[in-house]
Order: sequence, then structure tokens, then C-alpha cells
Amino acid sequence: MTSREKVNRIFRRQSTTTPAFWTGHPSDGTVTNCAAAWGIEATREAIYSRLGDDCRWITADGGYCHPDGRPPFDPNHGGIKHCFANTESLAEIDAYPWPDARHCDFTQTYAAIDKHPDKMVFTGLWSPFFHNLADFVGMENLFIKMYDCPEVVEALTTRITDYYVAANEKFFAGLGDRADVMFFGNDLGTQLDLLISPEAFRRFFLPSVKRLAAVGKAHNKLVMLHSCGSIYRIIPDLIEAGIDVLHPIQAQAAGMSAVELAPYKNEIAFLGGIDAQSFFVTATPAEVKAEVRRVRSLLGPWLVVSPSHEEILPNVPPANILAMAEAAKEVY
Repeated sequence: MTSREKVNRIFRRQSTTTPAFWTGHPSDGTVTNCAAAWGIEATREAIYSRLGDDCRWITADGGYCHPDGRPPFDPNHGGIKHCFANTESLAEIDAYPWPDARHCDFTQTYAAIDKHPDKMVFTGLWSPFFHNLADFVGMENLFIKMYDCPEVVEALTTRITDYYVAANEKFFAGLGDRADVMFFGNDLGTQLDLLISPEAFRRFFLPSVKRLAAVGKAHNKLVMLHSCGSIYRIIPDLIEAGIDVLHPIQAQAAGMSAVELAPYKNEIAFLGGIDAQSFFVTATPAEVKAEVRRVRSLLGPWLVVSPSHEEILPNVPPANILAMAEAAKEVY
């Protein structure tokens, strides 16, 4: 069974006793540390090969090629920081030069994906509409505008999401069956709770999650959402919206421990869960293996073991990364 087949069975919650593992995205310093510790080439691909990684993350975000060299979004348009911070006019929003998916060329992304036909590739545009919105108006100001100018927040979110929907539609139409997972991300939680109320999420941002998920479903893709922080209060909404897999399971955030998430495991699959905030940094390799087994016992078999944030920092000992990979691949 290939890695792609293994992870497909896990994410689709089909009968399986075969586990899977994703290293995540080691930082440059971590790549250097692991290469020195293991006597391998200092590349991420060499690390993935050493660990027997089942997955690859290949985003489609580099495909926007405007003829004038403009980025898809410029939150400082016209030299004004947070250019929509004081906007109350929908006409101003309409006048902004919104990106056009016709300027997207995904040739290089497709070529990168084609190098890993036997791996489970996570792909698509990252589509961080919430973060783009915060860049356009300022984070604190955004929270105020939800009450003072809700129609502006709704209009901006819709226009931002319009691009991501159109670009993802173009991308997945050209991708065909070369990959199986649409992966996009918006960080909606803090260590203690959501950044906004569940009611505000449902009004302003859940429609965009649904629109993006619908693109993946239309192309027969599993849909995986990344959100750091405590988002347990909206997990039922995400399931209803069509999210198949939740990442990264920030274990120390409120409501996000494996024990607390276990009741959802027959409704959604998980990727992550091994605490990278402190445990992964200070634990011994034996403790890491024990924690992997504990988390697997609670969330498995619909779990791909991975750190609770994909960016593994240089303060994580290489021996702990290796221990995580080894324990993750133990047969149930």
C-alpha cells in the first residue's frame, strides 16, 4: 500500500490498521540540525526520506502572475496602511483592483506534485481570507467593524474569497486526479478561545469556508482546514461545512486535547496532535513515543500523527523528531 493509499483510507475514515505520519515543515534551522545529527543532506526532502514521511505539502500560491507584477492583494494600496481601515463605502471596495484568476499559472505547482505520485499531497491555494481581511483593515479595527460596519466586513470577505474560489477552481480543474487533498488555512483561535464569537464566525466567515470546501468537493477532493488555537466551539460548524480533516490540533489550546477531541473522531479525521509548544522541546525520545501512542489511542485510527504545528523549530531535538516518526508508524 502506498503512502497515498494509506492516508486516503485514514482521512476517509475507512477500515485500516495501517498508520501514517507527516513531519510537517521543518524550519531552515531544524533542517540543518537534523542533517548534522543524521548525516544526511541538508534538505527537507532528505529529512522526509529519512523519516519515511507519507505526505507532502505543495501549495499553489506561487501561481499568480499579474502582467504588471502586482501581488494578488495589497493591503497598503495607494500607500495607505490598512487601506480599508476607514472605509464605510461599498463603492470604495468595488473600486479596488481585485485579483483575477485569469492571471494564475499553475504549471510549476503541477510539476512539483508530479514528483510524488505515491505520496499524499496536500495542495491548493492557502486561501487565508481572514488574515487578508485583517491586513486590509487592521486586526483590532476588524473586530470593531463587525459591529459598526458589518456590511463592509461582509463585502470585503466576499471579494477576497471570490478570488480564492476562482483560483482554486482553476487549479483543481487542471490538477485532475494527481492529488487528493485541498488544504487551506485561517487561524481563528487563541490559546484560550476563538478570536471571535461562534455567532460572528457563522455570520462573517463560515460562508467562505463553505464556498472553499465546495470547490474541493466539486473536484472530488478531501478538504483539510488548518487553524491554530482553540477552535473546539466551531468544530460542528466545520464538519457541517464539509471539512474532512482538521489540522494541526494545538494540544495545549483550550478544548483541543486528544481527550476532548475524541468524541468527534467518527465525524472528522485529524492531522497533528503532538504538542510542539513545550513537550516536543523538553521531552525525552521515550516520552515522545509514549505520547504518540497515547494520542493515537484516543484519536486513531483516523489520525495522521504530526506536530501540533507544522513549523518545527530548531529548539526541537532531532532525536525527538525521529522518535515521533518511529512511534507513528507502529501498527495498531
